[in-house]
Amino acid sequence: QVQFVESGGGLVQSGGSLSLSCSASGNIYKVWTLGWYRQAPGKVRELVATITNDIDTKYEDVVKYADSVKGRFTISGDLAKNTVNLQMNSLNSDDTAVYYCYTELALKGSSWSEEFWGQGTQVTVSS
Repeated sequence: QVQFVESGGGLVQSGGSLSLSCSASGNIYKVWTLGWYRQAPGKVRELVATITNDIDTKYEDVVKYADSVKGRFTISGDLAKNTVNLQMNSLNSDDTAVYYCYTELALKGSSWSEEFWGQGTQVTVSS
């Protein structure tokens, strides 16, 4: 029902930068939230950054960041076009993880919101 195209990621030295991109397509009526989560080995999946535009945000784009990435990562995107980007600077070994594109949206013909996940892209920061 929803397909993702994720790009970016890879291997970078500590202190370096990487960028991730994600676009969602399919039987989509409206995207409410689009962003990134990550999961490091042996750890639970955690929020990295998201953009939300729904009734709770009064239909304004509201950005949320994990405390651990504030000041280093920047999320940007266009929810109307179902695209989101993540610029990651000053990377360190704690940022090593699989990064997943995430969306909460309404499908066409549906009266409720659903969550979907991309397949994930590996980010490895070497020290």
